Amino acid sequence: MSATATVTVAGVPGVEVAYHRQGAGEPLVLLHGIGHHWQAYDPVLDELAEHHDVIALDFPGFGASPDIPDGVPDELDSLAYTVDALCKALDVDRPHVVGNSLGGLVALRLGQLELVRTVTALSPAGFWSPRENRWALGLLTNLRRVARRTPEPTVRRLSRTPAGRRVLTGTIYHRPARRAPEAVVAESRALRDAPAFDRVAAHARRGATFEGDVPAVPVTIAWGTHDRILLPVQAARAHLQLPQARSVPLLNCGHVPMNDDPPLITRTILQTTKG
Repeated sequence: MSATATVTVAGVPGVEVAYHRQGAGEPLVLLHGIGHHWQAYDPVLDELAEHHDVIALDFPGFGASPDIPDGVPDELDSLAYTVDALCKALDVDRPHVVGNSLGGLVALRLGQLELVRTVTALSPAGFWSPRENRWALGLLTNLRRVARRTPEPTVRRLSRTPAGRRVLTGTIYHRPARRAPEAVVAESRALRDAPAFDRVAAHARRGATFEGDVPAVPVTIAWGTHDRILLPVQAARAHLQLPQARSVPLLNCGHVPMNDDPPLITRTILQTTKG
């Protein structure tokens, strides 16, 4: 089931959040990265829904969610409180949460605020050096520039072949040929049309980092060994900063690992949520 909820964040009403919900069991919220949408989790969604009540959402200004209204603070906590507000609107109490990239940073913040039961962070942002920050945001901005300049018929034509999918998505996937052509087209459109991309990227450039630890809830940090955007060296920093977290190398996975090895990602998530 796909739907939209309207919530209040930081005292500002009218924040619209698009989401998809399926399955049964303890609640599990899925958070995507910058420029992506909830469908990033399509390769693992059905399997996760056999164990959990899964809620995959689009952050405001990404996917099918409009951008935040005036008055909502432009900061990381606003994204965390948006997730919490959506959960409350759906009568969900302290879900498990999984996040990739930007979503991983938000997931860790939700754990720090003790608003969730467990955290699985897949190549989370926030553990970069200044140079790595510039590298990641530069790559992502260039990807958006290409998406905005490439006509959709060209994207459709390229997406029909493994070589074309490699051209379009080889930066974020280690195994881009595995991605379905229609998913590649939808991802290009989501990146092209995201009204919040420039604002969120600018905030990240100003030094969005994860500070402190997450001592109160179980945490897994999983990193793709072939991540070209958030380089795997950052996994070591995350481990030093969160020494109680379980560290998992995602062999042969890129920055968005759900596509590269769905069984591995599903297993990594369920090992966290099932304890």
